[in-house]
Amino acid sequence: MAQKKPFVLRLDPELLKAVEKWAADEFRSTNGQLEWLIAKALKEANRLKQK
Repeated sequence: MAQKKPFVLRLDPELLKAVEKWAADEFRSTNGQLEWLIAKALKEANRLKQK
């Protein structure tokens, strides 16, 4: 598995609050929820390389 690279993300407080609630509702961490959302958007836009 590839090593994950940390980076800083600035979000509007209301946006972060909504993501945190969504993550908690799905028993994920906020970081895990953001990673899932980004991966889903990339797949839907055909922006990820096929394995």
